[in-house]
Amino acid sequence: MDRLLASLAFPIRYIEPCRQPMPAFACYPSLQDRTVLVTGGATGIGAALVEQFARQGARVGFIDIDESAAASLVARLDNSRHSPVFSAADLTDIGALDAAIASLRGEIGPIAALINNAANDQRHAIDATTPESWDAGMAVNLKHQFFAAKNVAADMKAAGAGSIVNLGSVSWMLKQGGMPVYTTAKAAVQGLTRSLARDFGPFGIRVNTLVPGWVMTDRQLRLWVDDRARAEIARGQCLARPLMPDDIARMALFLSADDSAMCTAQDFVVDGGWV
Repeated sequence: MDRLLASLAFPIRYIEPCRQPMPAFACYPSLQDRTVLVTGGATGIGAALVEQFARQGARVGFIDIDESAAASLVARLDNSRHSPVFSAADLTDIGALDAAIASLRGEIGPIAALINNAANDQRHAIDATTPESWDAGMAVNLKHQFFAAKNVAADMKAAGAGSIVNLGSVSWMLKQGGMPVYTTAKAAVQGLTRSLARDFGPFGIRVNTLVPGWVMTDRQLRLWVDDRARAEIARGQCLARPLMPDDIARMALFLSADDSAMCTAQDFVVDGGWV
């Protein structure tokens, strides 16, 4: 009888409580020790992503061009279960992107979750847009998402599971003008997501789009959020509070955890109810 009971016993794995500030938000046991790659992770939404995954006990690697900000972030999170690992690269250079992913893979292991966050929403007029600036905008806002997903797919196929989260934007849904290359690229992200979800689905890999609204990052506040913008946000959002980077990061946690195991090819909008 004892032998039978032993054969039926489930293995016990200790899960360290995740480190969340008050008020407490969800802890995802499946994220503990999971390898997560974040692109554009040094500042803004990307830094919130790195921090939130680190608080869950994940093994986080991130890529960015801003080495100073990345070093500060790593130092701040050094007491995490796993200190985040940084690799510097210009993501518009696909060779450099591949090399950075290989470097991080060597540090944290095969990639189980990819958060394609890096982007640049620099405003630009139609008349000032050239073939060269069009290509540059697509490279920084769309192209690297595909090639990062292509790179980590082998890791996920070998594991029989994985999650890819592509960051989109509500800008094109709101018919926002003043940055046509950016809005076109962000609209295309949702087509990319649905295509990859179909091709990767048989391997247990999920692909979703996380669609932020107007997030109050330091960059947005410094460059574009004035009284007129605040009034526009107040009119557009249903919820009367600023949308913050952590609001976006918490949805990314869910989409990367096993709790969202049957979510794929979908758009998850976090915008305070604007669209």
